[in-house]
Amino acid sequence: MTHTIVAMATFIRIDAPPGHDAAVDRALGWFQELEARCSRFDVNSEIVGLTHRVGVAVRVSPPVFEAVQFALAVAEDTDGAFDPTIGTSMEARGFDREHRTRARVANARRWREDVTYQDVQVDADRETITLRRPLLLDLGAVAKGLAIDMAARELAGCPWFAIDAGGDLFVGGSRPDGEPWRVGIRHPRLPDRLFTTARVINGAVCTSGDYERRTAAGHHIIDPRAAAPAATASATVIAPNAMLADALATAAFVLGGVDGIRLLERHGVEGLIVSADVECYATAGFDRIHSILQDTERSSDVHPGVAAYDRDPGRGGQSRRAGPD
Repeated sequence: MTHTIVAMATFIRIDAPPGHDAAVDRALGWFQELEARCSRFDVNSEIVGLTHRVGVAVRVSPPVFEAVQFALAVAEDTDGAFDPTIGTSMEARGFDREHRTRARVANARRWREDVTYQDVQVDADRETITLRRPLLLDLGAVAKGLAIDMAARELAGCPWFAIDAGGDLFVGGSRPDGEPWRVGIRHPRLPDRLFTTARVINGAVCTSGDYERRTAAGHHIIDPRAAAPAATASATVIAPNAMLADALATAAFVLGGVDGIRLLERHGVEGLIVSADVECYATAGFDRIHSILQDTERSSDVHPGVAAYDRDPGRGGQSRRAGPD
């Protein structure tokens, strides 16, 4: 049974067996809650609220603290290739419209772009966040992953389930027929084709691609060190949880093929990076879980980015569009 809502600028779909509606409702609720708390487009969110209290240690909710603390840890680990303080830069490049109303926001235009993750301080004992300088956090690379993970916890009692949040995925258990889920990885230059598939049981698959959102200034994945769009086509990460996969996919995209794969292997996750000229880089273990497709129309259950899937293996691989890119 499929349940769908719109949140976090995309369609959120959960497939689970009948009889688990209460768990599915709780799972979907996490996407709405994390969006309300973490969105830089909502003047009432905790993230925007921080911008009005520069220099003050502000106590935040546990999920917001978890997201910010994790984002800062990834930023430090990547020497700033991943950096959640890019909110002002994102707005300056035209990524400044709320996805439902299309209303333009201008929260950060009076704030500085020359900030880094080192301008944010967290206190784990008090669960406080301090902005040392005026800045706007953008948690787009971790908040959706965290929402997926919280949703997966709600669904832990289901024999199987699949969460698709605009192409970022978590699959629980095996398919109803006992086989691993076959997850399709979109070809970054051929939008109706898959590049490859991966076989996954109990894990997350997240992809960052230069085809997802664009303005006149370029695509939405910025290299914070250069203050410009990163020169990669896509990066896919397979990891035990979605927040890790989501953040590392963004970081690997920014770092590019060689350095991005080193990052993924250092963290013990699998992944595939496709350069702007469609050159492939993969972790050493990726060959064990993937297969280059000979027939991209009928070889996958779940397609990140394209998000066409067939949960029922007996229906001959029919597909449907699950959400916007």
